Amino acid sequence: MVHADRTISADLGGTGGAAGNGLRGRMARGALLPLRLFLGATFLYAGLDKLLDAHFLAASGTGSLGELLTQVHDTAALPQLVDLAQRSPVGFGYAIAVGELAVGLGTLVGLLGRLAAFGGVLISLTLWLTMSWSTTPYYYGNDLAYLMAWLPLALAGAPRFSLDAAMAGRRKRHGAQLFG
Repeated sequence: MVHADRTISADLGGTGGAAGNGLRGRMARGALLPLRLFLGATFLYAGLDKLLDAHFLAASGTGSLGELLTQVHDTAALPQLVDLAQRSPVGFGYAIAVGELAVGLGTLVGLLGRLAAFGGVLISLTLWLTMSWSTTPYYYGNDLAYLMAWLPLALAGAPRFSLDAAMAGRRKRHGAQLFG
């Protein structure tokens, strides 16, 4: 019975048993941190890159989102999404850029971690179904890989080294009140 307790604690990142506080337990509890840092930094950079690129945020012309939407329309899994974006490519470009910034910042600092990761899932799913759907073989397209990488964070959130964890610790110490 003691062995089962140690194994469960170490594997699930629990605090019970000696193994839960050992190296395996600490590593298990921090296992999502590298993924969180990579995805957060990547989406933050992607959002900034879009906002600072005047060509991307144009309705037409070389390097514009409008031109890119025209190119992928016929090969998208859901051309209806492309049609929706083509109604206002500049507005859609700003929405994607701001969404990537919010997702990136939320993921990096661990604020509303599950919600930020769910935003990453939605952005990656949208890009996969529109921009990279026709990539063959499928594993050459990065949007599907990003989608799969966001899922563990959407399920687990940011339980360590995050504002979510700090606020949860404060609520635990001071009762249900968040402030005061």
